[in-house]
Amino acid sequence: MMHRILIFANGHLPDLDSARALVHADDFIIAADGGTHNALALGLMPNVIIGDLDSLTLDLRPLTDQGTQVIQFPRDKNETDLELAIQQAVNMNPDQIIIVGALGGRLDQTLGNIALLSDSRLPTLDLRLDDGVEELYFCRDQAEVHGRSGELVSLIPWGVPVEGVRTDGLRWPLSDETLYPDKTRGISNELLGEQAAVRIRSGLLLIVHRRAPQER
Repeated sequence: MMHRILIFANGHLPDLDSARALVHADDFIIAADGGTHNALALGLMPNVIIGDLDSLTLDLRPLTDQGTQVIQFPRDKNETDLELAIQQAVNMNPDQIIIVGALGGRLDQTLGNIALLSDSRLPTLDLRLDDGVEELYFCRDQAEVHGRSGELVSLIPWGVPVEGVRTDGLRWPLSDETLYPDKTRGISNELLGEQAAVRIRSGLLLIVHRRAPQER
């Protein structure tokens, strides 16, 4: 089993140093089409580049000469390049998949990227979007948030009411409550320390954790 896969999408990275801090030396790197530019900006050599390659503006030969595998799809396809990259990563059976550069830019793409995480076929996989500043992932049963005191944590019901929400380690606790998708009850909570726990009884809950700026 592969430990961890980083997928680079073609979105905006608000802080390269924060994004670089996500990378482990033994990560397997997949670039979704133009996400290759984000990987290279961090000094990373993709193990795999996948997509229709319509967003790439560089010569891939220096990368393939160093062992990068290129998997090209036709431009007329039903999936986005990121969805193809996720499918590729899931087939490799990793412990965790982190998608970098999938937030910001086009709103439709961002919403679509978040929706990819809600796939009911991936209930046990640790799959999240992270640009180094914000991380997003779904809670289907229980989840933890790791960070620093005062950092923002928002709990957003995805599509349907989320029942039996319990939290520990957040400034405004929830105790067996229901969060509704047309209400903002779960927005802008805060970590009390370095860890918080979230549990739900039913539904699908999007967790958005925004990190505080690092001192430099």
